This record gives sequence, C-alpha cells and structure tokens, in this order.
Amino acid sequence: MSYDDLQCVPYARLASGINLRGDAYTWWDNAAGVYQRGSQPVPGSVLVLAQTNRLRSGHVAVVRQVVSSREILVDHANWVPGTVINNQSVYDVSPANDWTMPRFYNLEAGVYGSVYPAYGFIYNAAINVTPPIAATSIPQDGTTP
Repeated sequence: MSYDDLQCVPYARLASGINLRGDAYTWWDNAAGVYQRGSQPVPGSVLVLAQTNRLRSGHVAVVRQVVSSREILVDHANWVPGTVINNQSVYDVSPANDWTMPRFYNLEAGVYGSVYPAYGFIYNAAINVTPPIAATSIPQDGTTP
C-alpha cells in the first residue's frame, strides 16, 4: 500500500495515539514528563530509534504484537520509502535484552538486517498513571498462557 509522502512520525502518532511532534529521534526526550517510557515492548507502544548516519531523523514504529521477550511485530511507515509495513518482525540482540539493539526483518532478502540503536518504548499512558504491564507471548489460538 502506498501513502506517497507519509512519514513514520505522523503514522506513529495516528496509530498509537501518542501526540508528539518533531523528528522521530526527538520523541524519546519529548516524551519525558508527559508519557511513560521503558525498555519493554507493549502492544500500542512506540519503539524509538536513535539518529544515525543512515537514519538522519531517527525512526519510530508502533508495536503490534509481542511474540517473545526478544521478538515483536511492528507497523510503521517509510521504512521502505512511501510504504506502510504491517507485522514486520523486529528482533532484539542487545546483551541485556533491553531493546537497545533491534534488527528489522528484511522480507525481500529473507534475513534480519543491521542493528539500529534504540532508546526504548513510549507508552500511551500519562506520566501519573500506573505503567502498562509487559505482555508475554500470546498463543495464536487466543487462549491465555
């Protein structure tokens, strides 16, 4: 599906309900004191990637599903220019399993790509609300573990 000039920031704002502005990498600092932040993925939270030479504005992606402590599925825009990708697998390779070193699955190449430095996750919860509980793996048949 093509969205012409749709960028990751307005897509993440719309998909998550987190009302932040500015380049993607600025979301982490901009969320301080407004939204809760953390190192564990939760469906609906936003993964914030740092600014790098390859990602000059950083990048944000919305967590759709937590598959395991090391794998999530995300929805995001403009990872592939002009495209929204749904259910893309992201794997954490950080030694502490703190999601500071995610790798995104490249469907075309059939492999996980480069490691991108990440700040963590922003949760759609005000700073004075109890933090969301990190989800565990959810069986595909809908039963609870």
